[in-house]
Amino acid sequence: MRSSSGRGLRPNVLGTFDTIVMAVAGSAPAYSIAATTAVLAATVGLAGPAALLYSAIPMLGIVLAFGRLGRIDVNAGASYSWVGRTLHPFLGFLSGWALVVSATIFMVAGSLPAGAMTLAVLDPALAENTALATAVGAAWFLAMLLVVAGGARLTVRAQLLMTGVEVAILVAFVIAALTHTGAGTAFDWSWLGFSHFDGAAGFASGALIATFYYWGWDVTSNLSEETRDSRRTAGLAALVGLGVAFLLFEAFTIAVNVVLSSEQIQAGGSNVLSALGDAVWPGVGGKLLVLAVMLSTVATLETTLIQVTRSLFAMGRDHTMPAALGTVHRRWNTPWVAIAVVGAVALAMFVASHALGSVGAVLSAAVAAMGLQISLYYGLAGIAAVVAYRKTLLTSVRDFVLGGAWPLLGALFMLWIFIEALGELSGASIALGLGGLAAGLVPMIRYWRQGSSYYRPSRLDARRVMEAQGGYVNSASEKPDYADRALATDF
Repeated sequence: MRSSSGRGLRPNVLGTFDTIVMAVAGSAPAYSIAATTAVLAATVGLAGPAALLYSAIPMLGIVLAFGRLGRIDVNAGASYSWVGRTLHPFLGFLSGWALVVSATIFMVAGSLPAGAMTLAVLDPALAENTALATAVGAAWFLAMLLVVAGGARLTVRAQLLMTGVEVAILVAFVIAALTHTGAGTAFDWSWLGFSHFDGAAGFASGALIATFYYWGWDVTSNLSEETRDSRRTAGLAALVGLGVAFLLFEAFTIAVNVVLSSEQIQAGGSNVLSALGDAVWPGVGGKLLVLAVMLSTVATLETTLIQVTRSLFAMGRDHTMPAALGTVHRRWNTPWVAIAVVGAVALAMFVASHALGSVGAVLSAAVAAMGLQISLYYGLAGIAAVVAYRKTLLTSVRDFVLGGAWPLLGALFMLWIFIEALGELSGASIALGLGGLAAGLVPMIRYWRQGSSYYRPSRLDARRVMEAQGGYVNSASEKPDYADRALATDF
């Protein structure tokens, strides 16, 4: 069933380059650096570059897992569908719900910096006014909501402009900052080692924050039903997007350590890039990086809205959430009901966020909470890939490493930092993280008892799908209820 209205998402809208741009925008280089650098520095000190490096290795395993799963099941729900068809429908629903909750929280965590940065351009003192920053951030969010409602093609056109300018500014600053002598510390190779971590728990806390840095590249999987040659394109775009994001994150984290002192990093908070810009290019530098952060924030708001609305669309289509969420707009071919619901919930959270204190306090708790949810659904997807391809893993060394060992390493790493971080996070972060997941039990049990076919799935078996199709079918135009489901084995 494509949707409750009988209409589906528009296929073949996005090409390979478009999807790569979406992957980079999803990781939000400038926003992630601005929002999280001070949090990462407070958690692991000078070990920030190491946390990013060692988190990128298992994250690459998750990218491989998503790419391989997308080759045999093109679905806007991505991990929601894959985990449900390989491990268990309950775990699949919780995987999708984890994305929905983390993305919804991000509407606050992402929009507040956009509002604060906008105010900082006018008057830096206004940036710490939570109420005003919330109002301006909400205005940005509403604008992006309308763009996403207009369709994938309109969204990617906006991304080409915003992400292109953002990356150009960041690359220019990387070159300038790494040749600049500031108040920070001279570069030391130990920053890439383990000596600066406070034991395994300290490393886990840093890795949890680093996971948030990388989050977002998987928007390519949520867009798979709207992408040309998506069985190949979605995974390739995610891989390239992660590579670009890693290089920018690593270079900027090293630059911050070199140019700024620890006191400047903490004082800068979510405006740390502005402080870096003023130190490297006094006067104009800070404003340019403020512009980059604003563009990055707006860009990632778009990609996150796509992820959450496509996930809810898939859930509505499968009747694991209200069927209306699976309704597609007749003109724009977008899940307009899901978009409207997300918008209403996010705006309510904007109002509630005013009671949580300063922008920095809201952001810090939300980032940690999202890290828990992201690590959970990434970990489950990694295991799902190994299970789906279990019968092909011993056919070659390449299949064993890229299809089994590496995705499994990524999955175990994600689940390990999930468990380790529970002992390190604040009560507010744990409440946001686990409480949000627990809320998913209500719709899960309700629609399971109503007999949704999602809870009676056919098993996702890569070998049988490949044999039946004579290899991978490079098309994203099939219905989500693929013919290959009939070829799969039952639970």
